[in-house]
Amino acid sequence: MKNNDILIIHGTDYKNMTIRLLEQAGLADLIGDRKKKIGMKPNLVVAKDPSQGATTHGELLEGVICYLQNNGFRNITIMEGSWVGDSTPAAFRAAGYDRISRQYGVELKDLQADTWKTYDAAGMDIRLCDSAAEVDFMINMPVLKGHCQTTVTCALKNNKGVIPNSEKRRFHTMGLHKPIAHLNTVARNDFILVDNICGDLDFEEGGNPVVMNRILAFLDPVLCDSFVCESMGYSPEEVEYITRAEQLGVGSMDTSSANVVYLNEDLSDKSKFHMTGRVKKLASYTDGRDACSACFGSLIYALDRLQDRGELKKGLPPVAIGQGYKGQSGNIGVGQCTSCFAKSLKGCPPRALDMVEFLEKEWL
Repeated sequence: MKNNDILIIHGTDYKNMTIRLLEQAGLADLIGDRKKKIGMKPNLVVAKDPSQGATTHGELLEGVICYLQNNGFRNITIMEGSWVGDSTPAAFRAAGYDRISRQYGVELKDLQADTWKTYDAAGMDIRLCDSAAEVDFMINMPVLKGHCQTTVTCALKNNKGVIPNSEKRRFHTMGLHKPIAHLNTVARNDFILVDNICGDLDFEEGGNPVVMNRILAFLDPVLCDSFVCESMGYSPEEVEYITRAEQLGVGSMDTSSANVVYLNEDLSDKSKFHMTGRVKKLASYTDGRDACSACFGSLIYALDRLQDRGELKKGLPPVAIGQGYKGQSGNIGVGQCTSCFAKSLKGCPPRALDMVEFLEKEWL
C-alpha cells in the first residue's frame, strides 16, 4: 500500500471486511517485526453503542486483532481516553471492548489514567500520553462523522484521545484547529482504518447516524480527512486543521491524485436504514428504490449541506436514487442507476460534494 492509496470495502460483515481490507493493504509487511508494540486507537469519545454513530464498532477491532494474531503479532494494546467528563472504562463496556479484551487476550489501556510527557510538536509544546508514545506502530481507528466545532472529525482529530485531560482542556481554549494539526506531528498515524459504517451527521457524541456500511484504509491522515470532507459534502479547505496539518508536513490534501481501490464491486447492500428524525426529514426529499447504503448515505450528507445553507424548501421534486431505477426515465436522479433520467449525476456512488454542486445547479 502506498501513501496515496485509498482502500474501500462495502457490506455488513464488518469483521471479515476488516480482515480482507488489511490483507489487501499488506498490513503485516507494513509493520514488519512481529515483536513490535502495536497500538489500536479507536474513537470512544462517549459511552455509547456504536450504532448511535459516535464510536468505533467492535467488529473492526476483532478483525484487526484476528488478522494481527494470525500473522504472528502478540504485543497488542487497545488504548483510548474518552473526552473530559466521560469514563473510558464505561465506554469500553458500552462498545463491547471488555468482551473483546477477554476473548483475544488483548490489553485495554485507559489513557485518561496514563502518565505523560511534553514534546516539541513543530514549535508547539504538546503533552502526549506515555503509552501512545511508546508504541512502535499505531493503528488509528476513527469514526467518519461530523463535529459541531471542527465541521468533521476523523483521523487527525481522533488523536486527541492520546493526550491527557488537562491537554484536552487546553486544546479547546486554543480553538482546537491549530493544536490538532501540531499534535499530529508527534502522534503516530502508521495505519488508518476508518469506521464509515454509520457515523453521525455533525455531532461527535452521536445521535443522527447515517448508514454507509463502509470501511476505509489510508496511510496518510491528511489525505484521509480530505477525502472524508468531500465524502460529507465539504471542501477540505473549509476545515482549518487539515490545511494546517498539510503545511506542517503531516500529509497531502491532494485527493485528485489519490488511487482509490474498491475491494468489492457489488454495492447492492439492501440493509435497512436506521433513521433518526433528522435523517428521516432529509430522506423525505428523496425517492429511493433499492438504494445501496453508500449512495443513499452520500445523498443524505449532501442534503444536509444544502439544509445548512437554507436552500431546501417544500415542493421540490424528489431526487431519485437506487437500483430500482435502472433503465427507467425520470426527471432528476443521482448515481449510475439513474443514468437514463433527464438530469442525472454519474458515479457509483457519487461524492456528496459533487451531489451538492449538481443539486444546486439542476434541482434548486
